Amino acid sequence: MTTYDATAPLARPTNADYAALILRLSTGVYFVLHAWLKIAVFTPAGTAGYFSSIGLPGFLGYLTIALELIGGLALIAGFYTRAISLAMVPVLLGAAWFGHGANGFFFSNPNGGWEYPVLWAIVMAALALLGNGAHALSRR
Repeated sequence: MTTYDATAPLARPTNADYAALILRLSTGVYFVLHAWLKIAVFTPAGTAGYFSSIGLPGFLGYLTIALELIGGLALIAGFYTRAISLAMVPVLLGAAWFGHGANGFFFSNPNGGWEYPVLWAIVMAALALLGNGAHALSRR
C-alpha cells in the first residue's frame, strides 16, 4: 500500500490544502487592511500614542503595524505560513486583552469587545497547524 505525500512535487492539492489557502488569503488580506488602517487613518504616531494611552510602550504600535503588514503579505504569498501564523497569535491575544478586554465579549459592544481578536487568534492557530496549503511559495 502506498501512502499519499502532500509535499511531493506532483501531489494534487487536497480539500485541507484549499481550506488552508482560503484561510491564508483571507487573513492575510485582513492583516494588510488592519495595517493600512493604522497607517492611513490612525497614523503610525497615533497608533503609538494609543498604545501608550493603554499602558503599553509606544514602540509596540509601530511593531504591530509592521507585523500586520509584513505578516499579511507573507500569508498572502504562502511564505512561512506556520511561523507567521504563530507569530500573529500573541499580537491578536494582546489586542484582545489590552485593546478590547474591558469592553466585554461581543465585538458589537462600544469600542469592540474581545470576541473578534480571540476568534482571529484561534484561526491563526488552526492555520499554523494546517500549514501553507495550495499555491504557496513555501512548499512545507
